[in-house]
Amino acid sequence: MPERDLPELSQLHRKAFHRDLLAWYHRHKRPLPWRDTRDPYAIWVSEIMLQQTRVEQALPYYLRFMAAFPTAGSLADADLDAVLRVWEGLGYYARARNLHRAARLVRDRFAGEVPDSLPQLRALPGIGAYTAGAILSIAFNRPVAAVDANAHRVLARVYAQTGISAVRQLADALVPRQAPGAFNQALMELGSAVCVPRVPNCSACPLRLPCRAHAMDAADRYPPRKQKKAIPHHDVATAMILDGEGRLLIQRRDEDGLLGGLWELPGGKCEPGETAKSACARELQEELGIDVDVGERAHAVAHAYSHFRITLHVFRCRIRSGEPASRRPLRWVLPSELEGLAFPRATRRVLDAWMQGEAVR
Repeated sequence: MPERDLPELSQLHRKAFHRDLLAWYHRHKRPLPWRDTRDPYAIWVSEIMLQQTRVEQALPYYLRFMAAFPTAGSLADADLDAVLRVWEGLGYYARARNLHRAARLVRDRFAGEVPDSLPQLRALPGIGAYTAGAILSIAFNRPVAAVDANAHRVLARVYAQTGISAVRQLADALVPRQAPGAFNQALMELGSAVCVPRVPNCSACPLRLPCRAHAMDAADRYPPRKQKKAIPHHDVATAMILDGEGRLLIQRRDEDGLLGGLWELPGGKCEPGETAKSACARELQEELGIDVDVGERAHAVAHAYSHFRITLHVFRCRIRSGEPASRRPLRWVLPSELEGLAFPRATRRVLDAWMQGEAVR
């Protein structure tokens, strides 16, 4: 699809765009706690949580997170385990790890105050162009664009543009000097509530008159959709190993990978043609240097991630020989200690069922 030339945005056009969009926003915006504050830390946390996550899902996590870590300083002073435990279930855990690292930099370099400079914000882990723009415009009233997927879709349709850079140029040209934060939030809200991906509610849109895609009856063509790939499935075999004191063996995942920093039951992926029971014994020997008797399967949990699915097979195992050792941290924990640690959602389901004497299928 050829991209249309970028339009010349007259002062009259921009004024009408701002007027109609903001009037709609003030009538229809959802009451959300991060919209009732100019605290840059609170806005920062909300924007990180809303990456890859719907508002409805993020809201209870945001309230719990802010109650646990009300300032950048309190977040910086917290242990990563405590941060990940509050975040547990929200997914995309790199967001939490980066937020924690960035809070420590804010504490150490900026006396706990979130910086109001674009270069300084962009230098913090986890803050890209969008998040920096949101913080600067909403918290500090700076005329900086903040283009998330929803805002991108609105601008791509209004101006019939297919390129990312073209949409970014339009956003930069449109963001007003007055109330830039409200403008950016209005674009995002419109994309979330009205200008939705599949069946936009054009009759309720305040920008339908200047919208080129609407005029061409071609909203579904902007922005171009990416072809979906087949979602792979993996079988994962893990072990529940108890010592003589009733403690459970758990292992921590690498911080720079999927589910980084969370604790899990030791084990790993099944190889092609391998049974889950055989995979459990092999993984424990390769990863921990122990030989085990693998008992019957105690739990099987199906779980979907964003780009793949798994079935988690959990076996009760007994160490036959060897002492568990790994390059990754290992811990023997009492059942009472599990509540204070963060686990992947599928593993948490298994542990909760184990504590209650139930099976998960």
